Amino acid sequence: MGIRTGADYMKAVKSRQPEVYLGGRRIANLADEPVFKQPIKEMARLYDMQHDPKYQNDITHVCEETGERVNNAFIIPRNGEDLQARRRVFEVWAEATFGLMGRTPDFLATVVTGMATNDWFFRQYGDRWGDNIVNYYKYIRDNDLFLTHAIINPQNDRSKASNEQEDEFTHLGVVRETEEGLIVRGSKMLATLAPVTDEVIIYSYPSFKPGDEKYAISFALPIDTPGLRMYCREETQNGERSTWDHPLASRFEEMDAVLVFHDVLVPWERVFINQNVEAGNLLYPKTGINLQPSHQSAVRGLTKISFATEVACSVADAVGVDGFLNVQNQLSELIQGAETIRALVRVAEYEYVMTPHGEAVPAIVPLETIRGILPTLYPRAMEILQTIGAGGLLMSPTGADFANPETAEDMEKYYGGRSGVSAEQRVRLFKLAWDLCGEAFGQRLVQYERYYSGDPVRKLGMFYNTHKRNNPSYEMVDKALRDSLEMAKDTVAN
Repeated sequence: MGIRTGADYMKAVKSRQPEVYLGGRRIANLADEPVFKQPIKEMARLYDMQHDPKYQNDITHVCEETGERVNNAFIIPRNGEDLQARRRVFEVWAEATFGLMGRTPDFLATVVTGMATNDWFFRQYGDRWGDNIVNYYKYIRDNDLFLTHAIINPQNDRSKASNEQEDEFTHLGVVRETEEGLIVRGSKMLATLAPVTDEVIIYSYPSFKPGDEKYAISFALPIDTPGLRMYCREETQNGERSTWDHPLASRFEEMDAVLVFHDVLVPWERVFINQNVEAGNLLYPKTGINLQPSHQSAVRGLTKISFATEVACSVADAVGVDGFLNVQNQLSELIQGAETIRALVRVAEYEYVMTPHGEAVPAIVPLETIRGILPTLYPRAMEILQTIGAGGLLMSPTGADFANPETAEDMEKYYGGRSGVSAEQRVRLFKLAWDLCGEAFGQRLVQYERYYSGDPVRKLGMFYNTHKRNNPSYEMVDKALRDSLEMAKDTVAN
């Protein structure tokens, strides 16, 4: 099949009937449900870009194995040029959504590609698991499928291991094995965009303990597999708000869901890790599947912080406060933060490392540095935007006020910006800013940036510990002390 169109994607969504619950009711028709309607169209637009002559050669390539065009997220990188080619689809799709949708199809396409590239890891525990991941990679590549993932256990008692929870199957685990496959029960989170995807892939962070064998699993299933239930969080917009009043929230609601498996059958050919604590704990460090998708996250994060910076600069300019030194300092802080992320992305690509298995991997330190910066830089950007917008963010009228002949004159008179900025321009800009920094939609974006790659405090601790392991001594410090000691001897001698 190769690259699909937006119409192909929407047809697939309409053909499925996954078990999705939102606000206490089961959603019967996803494609027509207001909350999902516009996000589905946004995803379709991304797929259509693959067929647009303006983008096609940048974001797709002809697969040597099939002769069909496939998305660049499925490139197995063998050199720096491959990483740059893959970055291009990350950029194009992130820019199309202003970086506000973190789990577009390219993200998990990159994850599965990384798994299949490192099939040797799965084969250590049986060739069948290696065959399964390679076949699955080819399947989603050739059918251009959209995946979600769920890799975190529900927040019940975090002080206890999976096998110590009050209910044996609070966390997702294997009930039994059958000739057809595994029967699994329990829950995983946080499956972003799950209701509107094609498939879900399950794996976990390396946190298994002895006794957790039944929970140490990895597999993939169609999103409408019988027994798989999705509980959506409360929506941040009802799908009926106008794009005039809510230019971002009305378009980019990225629904999150908790997945609950009620004795679901996982066919053997869809299993990648089967009840193996060692494999579950080594999946990340041995395959590097955290690095390749981190490349996508970094590019997407760069787009998002760049957009937030532009919004803040535009708001300041619209009301003439960007001539104040304190505002200039705040905006410069954001501009320099965005440029720091941009430079780190390029360094990660330029200083790529070749693995023993011939895979080009972006440099880990720049990518982990981005992961460390964004959870504080993005909330800071929202704080600055709130400060610059001040009370103006709270007093915006609606598009209906501008359309009403009785109030239109007052709108133009009292809501205008600096000279040259009309009332409609200023109000629409401030409403866009409020979507980003004040609405529930925007607050979800802040929380996402803090936690999309895990606990930032724990991640920074891991980063330092890795740095210390890789630097058992500090050469410049040793040299400074050694040189000064030698100089001291000469001084004493004299």
